[in-house]
Amino acid sequence: MLRISQLMYSRIARRIREVVEILKGLGYYPEKISSKEFHEYMTGETPAGDTITLEDVLCNEFFMVHEVVEISELKKMNVPINRQTIIKFYPQVYEAHFTALDYELTHALNKKDYKWLKRRFENFQLQLDDPYLPPEFDYLKRKLAHRCESMIEKFSRFLSYT
Repeated sequence: MLRISQLMYSRIARRIREVVEILKGLGYYPEKISSKEFHEYMTGETPAGDTITLEDVLCNEFFMVHEVVEISELKKMNVPINRQTIIKFYPQVYEAHFTALDYELTHALNKKDYKWLKRRFENFQLQLDDPYLPPEFDYLKRKLAHRCESMIEKFSRFLSYT
């Protein structure tokens, strides 16, 4: 069992290093993220029972960009990264998600992967209307609405390229 964990941690570390180089090319310098933090964050509890698995993320460059930025943004907010992060710090995760989504979509645009842009835009409004965000954090929806509109404006013109 230990050998499998070490192999997984090595794989995660390699993927994080690859994505850090991509992000530097986008002008984003992430916080240092350990393999353990990444693994715990990706396999931790979620309010919705996330359908995207660790394996899905490790096999997809765009998801990796997203998750590395999301974790990095949380670290910048001094949020501890572990299996409970998403449950205990959901409003901060919600906010970090939009920054991560912007970098993910920018990377897809740079790679001219218009199908990925279209796929992610199909549920874009649903992300702003997140039913798992407690009502006392509705101010975040208002705060992030402008960022959401800016991203829609920035990326939507490329959706017709598919």
